[in-house]
Amino acid sequence: MARYTGPTTKIARKFGEPIYGADKNFEKRNYPPGQHGLASKRKKAKEYGIQLAEKQKVKYMYGVLERQFHNTYEKASRMPGQKGENLVLLLESRLDNVVYRLGIAPTRAAARQLVNHHHITLNGKVCSIPSTRVMPGDVVAVRERSRSLEVVQASVASATKYSWLEFDAATLTGKFLNIPARADVPENINEQHIVDLYSK
Repeated sequence: MARYTGPTTKIARKFGEPIYGADKNFEKRNYPPGQHGLASKRKKAKEYGIQLAEKQKVKYMYGVLERQFHNTYEKASRMPGQKGENLVLLLESRLDNVVYRLGIAPTRAAARQLVNHHHITLNGKVCSIPSTRVMPGDVVAVRERSRSLEVVQASVASATKYSWLEFDAATLTGKFLNIPARADVPENINEQHIVDLYSK
């Protein structure tokens, strides 16, 4: 299956929360999509269904395909510590996610596009691979010729600051200070459901 490029509000309504960020359309209709909407009688989800839904939610949230997600989980399971926490922190260390967290792009999808189109540098060199893992001390910046892009300027103006990142709005340069603690990641993720799913 190719990467999802359809309506994001529909996916957010499916999971019952704005997984792509603030969404005015979701606020108006925060019930499941479909012809019957709130009137539909949905069966109570079983344990497997809940676990699968959590995995799918995180995949959509970070814009990761099934094989990439599974490989990331395998890597997380080989690391010391809890598998679920390691998984979330590996996803947070992706270059496209760091670009989004720095406020250079308004969404992860937009951040991915900036990386793909050679607008982002990692430690002074252009990097066009969104899944590149950013390590503590690495410097992420917007290329000089791309600093005037409207999407970048608009996003930086309304950026949220995070404790594990340092950002200079004047030069559009950010530094990945350290891997964040799980408690600092604001996304609503129950990683234990994903671990239980893969453990079956």
